[in-house]
Amino acid sequence: MSLFRRFIPIHMKLHSYSHSYSARSSMDNYFLRKRRKWPLSPYKTKWQEETLTHQFAMQKLVESTANRSPKIHLLSILIDSFSTYECDPTPNAYYFILKTVTKNPSIWDEIPLILDHIGKVEKFETPEYIFTYLIKFYGDSNMTHLAYEMFFTMPAFRCKPSVKSLNCLIWVLCKNNYDLRIVLQVLVKSQLLNIWVEELTFKILIRALCRIGKANNAVDLLNLMVNSGFNLDGNICSLILSTMPEVKDCDGVEIWGVLEEMRKLGYSPKRVDLCNVIRFYVKNEKGIDALEVLNKMKMSGMVPDVVCYNLVLNGMILEGEYSNADEVFDELLVLGLNPDIVTYNVYINGLCKQIKMVEALRMLGCMEVLGCKPETNTYHTILDGLCRCGMLSSAKEVFGQMKSKGLQLSSHIYGVIINCMIRNGEVDEAYNLLHEMVDMGFLPQSITFDGLIGLLCKKGSFSEVMELLSIMVTKNVVPGIRSWETLVQVFSSAKEERNVEVEGSSGTKGAK
Repeated sequence: MSLFRRFIPIHMKLHSYSHSYSARSSMDNYFLRKRRKWPLSPYKTKWQEETLTHQFAMQKLVESTANRSPKIHLLSILIDSFSTYECDPTPNAYYFILKTVTKNPSIWDEIPLILDHIGKVEKFETPEYIFTYLIKFYGDSNMTHLAYEMFFTMPAFRCKPSVKSLNCLIWVLCKNNYDLRIVLQVLVKSQLLNIWVEELTFKILIRALCRIGKANNAVDLLNLMVNSGFNLDGNICSLILSTMPEVKDCDGVEIWGVLEEMRKLGYSPKRVDLCNVIRFYVKNEKGIDALEVLNKMKMSGMVPDVVCYNLVLNGMILEGEYSNADEVFDELLVLGLNPDIVTYNVYINGLCKQIKMVEALRMLGCMEVLGCKPETNTYHTILDGLCRCGMLSSAKEVFGQMKSKGLQLSSHIYGVIINCMIRNGEVDEAYNLLHEMVDMGFLPQSITFDGLIGLLCKKGSFSEVMELLSIMVTKNVVPGIRSWETLVQVFSSAKEERNVEVEGSSGTKGAK
């Protein structure tokens, strides 16, 4: 028996051994607590009285603030509320009236009075949260210069600034697109106040640099952050990579080198990061580099999604690499990825650029079968291609499909069809479709009016010409040079015909 007892935990042995004793002692303690008279501490009582007094004063302040007259300043209400209970105002009381003032723009001029009273009359150490609130308020109200002054005048209010208020000021300066040189001045001056930056400070600065397109500077700051002993933040790395495709001046920017630097720092890029690298190359007309990144993704065991393939496909088509585009599209299908509307739109655009309109129409039909409904942009691309190739009958058919499916038409789509009809000499259909276009609320371009007016004049349909000119005047469309030249020629020839008729009739009368 003693052998088993040695393996029982000590607290279990005590519990089993003293069960009856503990039950009896707990009952004794209950009666002892029930009848004992604890001595009251005078210090604790005084503290409780002061707390209660401040609570009453604060309650009076809240009630008086809600019912105050617009002519009475909130500072006066605060002083009166605490004087009633013969106690000094607390920092929370000042924080309350400052928040109340900031919510009403008509009394913002009371803020300096309140701060002046805190600095010259009160003796407490003002909490930092009051100033961080005011710094953020000034930043949100486009008074950034006051936020700047507020930070550096904090010691005058018996408050030592910390990195928390520094981060708040930097965030305000960066949010309002302040000059980065001023931000650097703040960082330099903060060292004189013995404030040292932390990880959040770096993150705020990096985000600001990314927002203004300074991705290279953001990478330099990221290196400094890691070299200073702070942890590498994956979200910051992703932010930098997502910003680089939006950089306007890309000279000397090598995004793959940036990615390699991040890898050296210990960052493992995700699929979305490599997708942003591809987007960068496509935007800068480096489709082959984008294709290479796609291949590196597959070699590393990462499965590209349809977004990656769409970007590479678009890059190939923009550069005229149509054979590579076909391979990318086929690979997408072989991997079992479902092409989305972007995939089809990009691929159909490539077919139209190659003047493969039969294949483009076939792809349009495949979309319907595969459950991906074509959108307005899809039809728009095909209509452009058909009209550019002079395939007017097919263009009319596609245009009819758009109408029957209730798709949103546009002035550009109408203009493409009408101009194609004009080039093919189908004057009456073009005239009727232009009227339909105007009735739908779309405004034809001047070049469309010019072409149609020219054909109508040649046909001798002057009443229709005058009607079109009336529409142009109503819609404030200025006729082009072609319209004026055609009208001048028509009226000149008409005048010559009248002169010939007049001369002929006068000669006949003289002979008689």
